[in-house]
Amino acid sequence: MITLEVYYLLMAVATVLSTVATYFAVIERDLVKAAIFSALQSSFYALIFYLLMAPDIFLTYVPVSVGLYTALVLILIKKTERYEGE
Repeated sequence: MITLEVYYLLMAVATVLSTVATYFAVIERDLVKAAIFSALQSSFYALIFYLLMAPDIFLTYVPVSVGLYTALVLILIKKTERYEGE
């Protein structure tokens, strides 16, 4: 049986890691890596939704934010330039 403190600890860790992933997504000049960091950040958010016992949001958020959004951004990067200019 997992105690409530473990849920809070997992949510805190997921929150910190999502913030770090967001920071790297913003500062990264390689747009493909930025899209991957964005997908990682979305994965941590999905974990937080799951821990908050919101399974409907979790089941909707994962395919849209991790799969569809990332695929769309990668397609758009392929049609433009991969690296951000000065």
